Amino acid sequence: MYKRVISGCSSAAPKSLLHLTSIPPDSDWVHAPPLMATKVYIVYYSMYGHVEKLAEKIKEGALSIEGVEAKLWQVPETLPDEVLVKMSAPPKSEVPIISPNQLAEADGLLFGFPTRFGMMAAQFKAFLDATGSLWRSQELAGKPAGIFFSTGSQGGGQETTPLTAVTQLAHHGMIFVPIGYTFGAGMFEMEKVKGGSPYGAGTFAGDGSRFPSEIELEQAFHQGKYFAIIAKKLKASA
Repeated sequence: MYKRVISGCSSAAPKSLLHLTSIPPDSDWVHAPPLMATKVYIVYYSMYGHVEKLAEKIKEGALSIEGVEAKLWQVPETLPDEVLVKMSAPPKSEVPIISPNQLAEADGLLFGFPTRFGMMAAQFKAFLDATGSLWRSQELAGKPAGIFFSTGSQGGGQETTPLTAVTQLAHHGMIFVPIGYTFGAGMFEMEKVKGGSPYGAGTFAGDGSRFPSEIELEQAFHQGKYFAIIAKKLKASA
């Protein structure tokens, strides 16, 4: 579309001019700036890789929406290497480490973490505790945010983990985007063990040997896609 610059203002080009295939060099008609891509940051902590598997699928879902860019980020580890070795934690992947201030770059944020006694892991809480400057300036206010998670068992926090995490979003003025029951029949799966809840995608790690199942990965893809649609709409209306 073309816009005409008049005394520092602009107006849409008349319909009668939209058929033009070229604009004279000395014309004051210029191209309107293209819409910027919607940036979705998927920020997570994963000790054994379960949350990372969900994050990767969520990214795929977000990228399935035209005009959306999605990027994976890890939060810093807080445990020393010798402790991680004793806990049999595998080496971290090459996904880059994010700093708190980089959160402000995104149009939408998806946060993922394993549970610790029904709440987010301390590593992710420590990262959020370092966002004080963003809170003071309310840099994240109005940005959509979603949550995904991993627990050890069916009673290990598939609802309490995201529920207790919502307080972090509220203090930053963010807009919580749960998946609700938009995953359809997959939300009512009874024949197979399935993590996740209306709050977001999830998985059961068990003793650590169980990784996200096919239906759990499908739900993660759905969350990424659904969230990207919402984030894109919010950006377009801003």
